[in-house]
Amino acid sequence: MAGRGDNSKAKAGGGVDMEPMRRAITGCVRSIAGDPQVEVAFANERPGLAGERIRLPELSKRPTAHELAVTRGLGDSMALRLACHDQKIHASMAPQGADARAIFDAVEQARVESLGSLRMPGVASNIQSMNTEKYAKANFSTISRQEDAPIGEAVAMLVREKLTGQKAPETAGKVLDLWRPFIEDKAGADLDNLANVIEDQQAFSRVIRHMLSAMEMAEDMGDDQEQSEDEQSTDEEQPRSGEQDQETSEEEAGQDSAPAEESEASQEQLDDGEMDGAEISEEEMSDEGDDDSETPGEMRRPATPFDDFNEKVDYKIFTQEFDEEITAEELCDEAELDRLRAFLDKQLAHLQGAVGRLANRLQRRLMAQQNRSWEFDLEEGYLDPARLTRLIIDPMQPLSFKKEKDTKFRDTVVTLVIDNSGSMRGRPITVAASCADILARTLERCGVKVEILGFTTKAWKGGQGREKWLASGKPPAPGRLNDLRHIIYKSADAPWRRARRNLGLMMREGLLKENIDGEALMWAHNRLIGRREQRKILMMISDGAPVDDSTLSVNPGNYLERHLRAVIDQIETRSPVELLAIGIGHDVTRYYRRAVTIVDADELAGAMTEQLASLFEEQPSGGSGRTRLRA
Repeated sequence: MAGRGDNSKAKAGGGVDMEPMRRAITGCVRSIAGDPQVEVAFANERPGLAGERIRLPELSKRPTAHELAVTRGLGDSMALRLACHDQKIHASMAPQGADARAIFDAVEQARVESLGSLRMPGVASNIQSMNTEKYAKANFSTISRQEDAPIGEAVAMLVREKLTGQKAPETAGKVLDLWRPFIEDKAGADLDNLANVIEDQQAFSRVIRHMLSAMEMAEDMGDDQEQSEDEQSTDEEQPRSGEQDQETSEEEAGQDSAPAEESEASQEQLDDGEMDGAEISEEEMSDEGDDDSETPGEMRRPATPFDDFNEKVDYKIFTQEFDEEITAEELCDEAELDRLRAFLDKQLAHLQGAVGRLANRLQRRLMAQQNRSWEFDLEEGYLDPARLTRLIIDPMQPLSFKKEKDTKFRDTVVTLVIDNSGSMRGRPITVAASCADILARTLERCGVKVEILGFTTKAWKGGQGREKWLASGKPPAPGRLNDLRHIIYKSADAPWRRARRNLGLMMREGLLKENIDGEALMWAHNRLIGRREQRKILMMISDGAPVDDSTLSVNPGNYLERHLRAVIDQIETRSPVELLAIGIGHDVTRYYRRAVTIVDADELAGAMTEQLASLFEEQPSGGSGRTRLRA
């Protein structure tokens, strides 16, 4: 009886030892999943499912009944995913578009959770608590316009309502109501049919595909069969089309160069240039030394212009507890990255020729500068006509020969920082990802290392940082409130082949949120300043001023913009890093001294290559790195 009393006390939130509750939750998860080998871990990290490992949030010492229900709901949801979901069927039936795929994924999760809710009332209650917490954290209750409401969540709510009869929780606000008339008008008949096929994932997926087709967000399965049959060859065929386009452009230019895109297996046999052979060996060395090359450099990072910087410019950060610096691989599994990369390649197939020609032009201009010095008075090589006069004066003088020698650039590293805000969604982010890909490949062939970074936030309109501020009683002038997400798509020492698919992550629905440019520039600059290379170039690609509704709602309206201007001035006047920027549809020349603004995202490839070519053509002017660029 004493033991039973202890457990009841823990459930009520009065206990301290939560190990019995952890064991109970673990047992329930394994039972629902139907697999006793499922590993369940509790940690102060984001909940997630990877393979047969489930990560749940750590329980507090005195958890409330709601906290326990939310944790149980997360465990039940992931266990049902393991028990009722077939990833192969899901991948084969999934649509291509990012928006359509987001809806498809959300509805499939609603299906597996609905199955558990229909079979077990306790699971239904736990999942309702989980969704209540989820929508509360996403601030759905503040959404009042349809364009701000995520349609994927709205469809999932409506599907869950049709399958289980449960209404969306109050924390979901008006999200479902804003989209309900549109969804029911376009796909009402399909919604009514879902309950008949809930047990059959493939049939259920076909109905969802028909719904998406009716909502004009994806093609129906009947029109998509050829794509699904060719799915296995997508990763190989798309790079080859890029090769063909670039080889064609190289023939037009009258110059042979390495192919634009290479498959890891076959291209190593096709490469006929000595430069590619050297590139492979260098990349292999980079593969082996990656871990050792960056970490020591970071440990020995010199003092930066941003020591005590925020205090000087009166910029505050309420908490950095929930910020994250994360790699693309940690945000997305390998299969999803491959699918997103294939989608990116397909979106840009018609641009490959034009972008390839620009890449060739940049490569020729850079390589020309690497071969412009000569060795004289040699015994073999090219005859030196400038010294033939010596033979006339003294016929006994030997012939003089010269030979061109390679003089590589001073060690150079280029960092591309790409704005991953919601306003970049669609065409701009697609072209930005492609151009970053092209530049990384081109510059690395010329011996220039490239790092590709992205910046956004973890949530719209504030995340856990804002919640902590609210819980602290809303102290005035809190500073930056949202949680930063800084993404490493490609580190400077990683070879392009290994990081290529990571750029597809930019196509993922839900990734692009708010943008806090000043702190992103500081982060990229501090990574760059610790590098061993002599010359460091930082390129910012953005489509607007910094915006974060959560921060600006409780601070002056120019709070983030003022900080960005101060960061830019600090880099341009006190740092050896050379800073340049490209604005997409937004005049960034009012922020950056060296900048160009483009109107259409399609101009981005030309702007990036021309700006970098101009930068390399001119001699940097020392510490401040002020090289004038042609806009």
